[in-house]
Amino acid sequence: MIDIPAALTVVILGATPFFEARYAIPAAILYGFSPSTAFALGILGNLLPIIPLLLLLEPVSGWLRVRSATMERFFSWLFERTRNHEDNIRRYGAPALFLFVALPVPVTGTWSGCAAAFVFRIRFRDAVLAIAGGAFVAALITTLPLVGLMNLLGGP
Repeated sequence: MIDIPAALTVVILGATPFFEARYAIPAAILYGFSPSTAFALGILGNLLPIIPLLLLLEPVSGWLRVRSATMERFFSWLFERTRNHEDNIRRYGAPALFLFVALPVPVTGTWSGCAAAFVFRIRFRDAVLAIAGGAFVAALITTLPLVGLMNLLGGP
């Protein structure tokens, strides 16, 4: 029988920026979930915010720009800077986004990937696939060594 409150905690951790699957999976294992269940719960949580973030970042930034001169200056500066890299973005866009999200290090992940997709104007479909694929790889990179270490130490 699955511990529903613990499972929901893991999914919420997986959906939270900075935690995401890379920390939700070890937390799930500490809760007593098997590595495969921990992986499933962590990646589920990590994938949940992708589509809402990609759909909401543009309208929210537009709303902020209209209501705040500071935000207008910030987004104008940001978009001007990204235009300087337009050739590279066209050349490497979604594959680079995939690699960015796939590296399970601080400041990379689905939330940062969604922000990058928005800033660099990567097509929605390409962004969803790249970010989800990267999240899956990052979760594997997190889980497999953990399982190996557990086996080495005689853990569950």
